Amino acid sequence: MEGWAQKNTVLTAGFAQIPKGTTLYEVSTIVGCVLIIDADHDLICDASFTFVMEKTSEFLVALLVGKSIANGMKEITPVVQERFLGPGQGAVLQAIRAAVDRYHEKKNLS
Repeated sequence: MEGWAQKNTVLTAGFAQIPKGTTLYEVSTIVGCVLIIDADHDLICDASFTFVMEKTSEFLVALLVGKSIANGMKEITPVVQERFLGPGQGAVLQAIRAAVDRYHEKKNLS
């Protein structure tokens, strides 16, 4: 069992459309992002993406785990822009942002 399962965690998801004309669009029209967040510390514990190639997902997960979302995307955006140079980078960021925003909306309602 994952270590995050013993914490106060929540699962949130976000999706974004992949731009037409990219190779990635030919495989899938959307990218999905699932984040497991430690709600006590606003830290990403784990993540998953809907990419066909597992290495892409593994790489993005490694970039995100341990990142704080206390200030939205401030800690995440520069890392993804600098290190993920694949097609659909904007869609990936949009999917992550949608998941983070959903988390903050729910947290602010509590």
